[in-house]
Amino acid sequence: MQTIFILVKCELGKAYEVADQAVQSVEQVSEVHSISGSYDLLMKCYLDDATDIGHFVTSRIQTLPGIKDTYTYITFKAFS
Repeated sequence: MQTIFILVKCELGKAYEVADQAVQSVEQVSEVHSISGSYDLLMKCYLDDATDIGHFVTSRIQTLPGIKDTYTYITFKAFS
């Protein structure tokens, strides 16, 4: 299992719609948080090991209506 975090910049006024759409339509999205700063949303996604991260981001996330830009963090290890 791969965990990635995606920072999302939305069209003005569209952040809540984008967040709702991501949670409802993309099963790999486990959480979406609204954030402050240069980006509007932070998405946490769990992907199968065989999933191509670049293809997932460009075909499943960047194509959601209202998204202007993304920045993806790939994680290595979770600590608890």
